[in-house]
Formats: sequence, C-alpha cells, structure tokens
Amino acid sequence: MLMTGDIHVGTVFKSGKDTVIVQRMLGIKGGRNGQVKKLRVKNIVTGQTMDLGLDMGEKFEDVSLDIHAMKLSYIDGDTWVFMDQTSFEQYELSKDDLGDNVGYMTPEDDLEVEITFYEGKPVGVTLPINVVRTITYCEPGVKGDTSGKTFKPATLDTGIEISVPLFCDIGTKIILDTRDGTFVERAK
Repeated sequence: MLMTGDIHVGTVFKSGKDTVIVQRMLGIKGGRNGQVKKLRVKNIVTGQTMDLGLDMGEKFEDVSLDIHAMKLSYIDGDTWVFMDQTSFEQYELSKDDLGDNVGYMTPEDDLEVEITFYEGKPVGVTLPINVVRTITYCEPGVKGDTSGKTFKPATLDTGIEISVPLFCDIGTKIILDTRDGTFVERAK
C-alpha cells in the first residue's frame, strides 16, 4: 500500500479503477479539513491527463512494474531516446511522458535513470535524488540588502527556472533535488 506522502513524480498507483503515473507535483494545500496534495497524473492505459487532489491520509494500491536502468542517449524534438546499458535496446518517451523530469537531464550528463515499464511499454522515468545543473541566468544579488534566507529566480542550462540563494551567480554549478526542484547546495 502507498500513502499519499510516498507519492512523487514518476510514482505509479491505482486511483479508483485507473492506473496512473504522476507527471507533475502541483503543490500542497492546507485547510480546515487537512492537507490535500495536488498532482497532474496520466492514465497509463488511455493516455489521458488529469489533475488529482489527494487527502494526505489516503492509501493507494501499488502497481507491479518492471524497472530497467538506462541512460539518455539523445533528444529528437519532443522525443527522448533512452538506451538500456546491457541489451543496447532503445526506448522512446515523449516529453509529456517525462513530465517535470525533462528539466533535470541532458544527453551530456551521463546520468543513469530508471525507466518504468507497464505491460512492456515504457511509461515513466525515475531520476537520482540529486543532480548537478549550471545557472545560465540570474539577477545579481546585493550583499546586505536582506536579513535571513532570501532567494531569487534563476534559469538553468536545461531551461527550467528555480529559486536559488542570493550568493549564486551565472555559471555557478548547483545541486538540485529532483523530487521537488529545490536548491540543495553549490556543487564542489
């Protein structure tokens, strides 16, 4: 059984009669009746995308899946091609199938990922928890203009935008948490 707190991008579970994979985390809303986790999910069988709101105490049925370690070989438009490192077979996933994960990897990274298969068809990807990216654009931070932890928007080499501390500049290599897209630390 899966609890709502265990669900993240790439998780596959049964919601009612549908088998869905999480493509994007839309946030957590708190209220009088408890917290609700908002997700964008894709039905694996029909390919339909929908938004779900899950109460934090809910339980869901696990789905048995095949998982293979692969590396991103190349990108062809909106198609991402992964290669199995043992059999050298190639599998294609669309940009929509990858969801938020497209902003954390490039073919130059030599990053090993886990591709999830459902009934012989690739349906999702699980990245390592931390990846290294380079900041390509951010405004300069002015020393002494704030107190406490303050963040500014920054664009990374893959094109996604995240919040980074003021001490980060263009060209800084940073470590990101791929589960929620947050800054972890500067890369050494």
